[in-house]
Amino acid sequence: MDTTYYDHGTPAERWERARMFFDAKDYAAAARVLGKLVEEVPEQTGPRLLLARSYYHSAQLRRAESELRVVIERDPVEHYARLMLGRTLQRQGRDDEAEPHLRLASALAGDFEQL
Repeated sequence: MDTTYYDHGTPAERWERARMFFDAKDYAAAARVLGKLVEEVPEQTGPRLLLARSYYHSAQLRRAESELRVVIERDPVEHYARLMLGRTLQRQGRDDEAEPHLRLASALAGDFEQL
């Protein structure tokens, strides 16, 4: 594929393209589209969360962690970002760091049995 394909179109078109790649389990391609999109619209949570998920599923865990920390810094009660960060840290073998995020994610989601 030509590299301009990833950058071509409006932000909405690129968002849809990234979602198609993600749904097709081509996480690296989704991340490639989303990386540029997040640079353009850094304030939007949706593209950044999908970018983090794409990184997670393509085993780019440090990058996933970085994107998730940005989301949490902006919105400390974003429970899905907390859950993803906890799982990302677990996958890196950093269970002690993961636990507070997983507990908070459970509390924010109303899943008090997990506490």
